[in-house]
Amino acid sequence: MPRTSHILRAVALTSAGLLAFALSIGVAATLGPADVSLVNVRDILLNHAGLADIPVRVVEDAIVWEERLPRAVVAGACGAGLALCGVVLQSLLRNQLADPFVLGVSSGASTGAVLIGVLGLGGGALGLSGGAFVGALVAFGSVLLLARVAGRGTSGIILAGIAGTQLFSAVTSLVVFAFADSDETRGVMFWLLGSLEGMRWNDVGLSVVVVLFGGAVCALSTRTLDAFAFGEDVAASLGVHVARTRIVLLVATALLTATLVSIAGAIGFVGLVLPHAARLVVGHRHAKVIPAAAILGAIFMVWVDAGSRTVFAPTPLPVGVGTALIGVPVFVMLLARKWRAG
Repeated sequence: MPRTSHILRAVALTSAGLLAFALSIGVAATLGPADVSLVNVRDILLNHAGLADIPVRVVEDAIVWEERLPRAVVAGACGAGLALCGVVLQSLLRNQLADPFVLGVSSGASTGAVLIGVLGLGGGALGLSGGAFVGALVAFGSVLLLARVAGRGTSGIILAGIAGTQLFSAVTSLVVFAFADSDETRGVMFWLLGSLEGMRWNDVGLSVVVVLFGGAVCALSTRTLDAFAFGEDVAASLGVHVARTRIVLLVATALLTATLVSIAGAIGFVGLVLPHAARLVVGHRHAKVIPAAAILGAIFMVWVDAGSRTVFAPTPLPVGVGTALIGVPVFVMLLARKWRAG
């Protein structure tokens, strides 16, 4: 009976979260210079789904279907994916400060994408996503190697991540400064701050597919992540193949981060903040933390993006600036709490 009660509670929470996410997408699509009601958004959705043939203005249909809805869905996918990356990294490294941005993975992915986009490295064999993936793997490997050399445990990984972030950001700036023209520089710098301008349905397809893949990997690893929370020795004693599991999860995290960075730029602090919010709501078991973090991350990013394009309209604020304004105070708070705990 108690198990049934837990399952029903989990189903109710997940359903409420998905409903809140869908409602957030709908409301975000109404926000902007052009006045569009929630009813209009519903009608446009039903029409494009082939479930109705309700008369709507062509301009409203284009604004909602071609601009606002793809942007909101990609924002949700980025929030969910980055939150999942944060959950995995914090569990594997047993450090509550770990996330793709702090560990330099996002910066490495940005560097890889810029090398492909500005210098044309790879001769066309590597697309922007491929370059970002290689950059993310190189950055993550460099950070782990540097932390191993420094020999300061999980704190050393965070310090190595901060150093890696600065290094790859400097390389990116150098490439842009030395080789990009003024238009490329403006576009790249705006993208590096996190931008969801010009999202289309093909971006929706790629981001949703990669997030579903990452979510499936995480969902299949909930017991393993629970075991890692008690340390690698305990995980090994419970039958977990530590090295293989670590590689699989880290590669999946790098793939997820790289793809999202290639689509929307380096959006920081989502992977840091949202896993902690999820644990406050549902506790520490990863079977609950993973779906909660994904849903909360998706809702968070939809609203941050909606605010970034409306508060300072007609000039959009890079979405990464909005996440940083929220994430940095939380990062400082967590850092202070970790130092006080020794």
